[in-house]
Amino acid sequence: MKILLINGPNLNLLGKREKNIYGDQSFEDYFKSLKTKYNNIDLEYYQSNIEGELIIKIHEVGFDYEGIIINAGAYTHTSIALRDAIAGIKTPVVEVHISNVLTRESFRHESVIGPVCTGSIMGFGLDSYRLGIESFLKS
Repeated sequence: MKILLINGPNLNLLGKREKNIYGDQSFEDYFKSLKTKYNNIDLEYYQSNIEGELIIKIHEVGFDYEGIIINAGAYTHTSIALRDAIAGIKTPVVEVHISNVLTRESFRHESVIGPVCTGSIMGFGLDSYRLGIESFLKS
């Protein structure tokens, strides 16, 4: 089973930015623990702050992988292009968020990508990604 975890803009700063919201662990360290826990799965990780690069990566894997877990960051609320990329592939996509975006600023309450994703997981810290992986293992 091949699953790609995608992080969008500013998530390269995990462990450094707004620790009260995102915690103090880097995503790279967390990803290592996921690879250890799920050593029977081919887990890959990709991060970009650039919308077009995220779309290209979705196109690259969207017909061959068994799952994509995406935290699109702020693009969650704004990117019709990212939504169209997800809608255009056959690989199921799970949307994740570290924080519960519904308890934050009102502009974060709507996800434009959510309606074309298999499901959404939010508010469980970095563990949201693990829950996303588990969702693919149970399907």
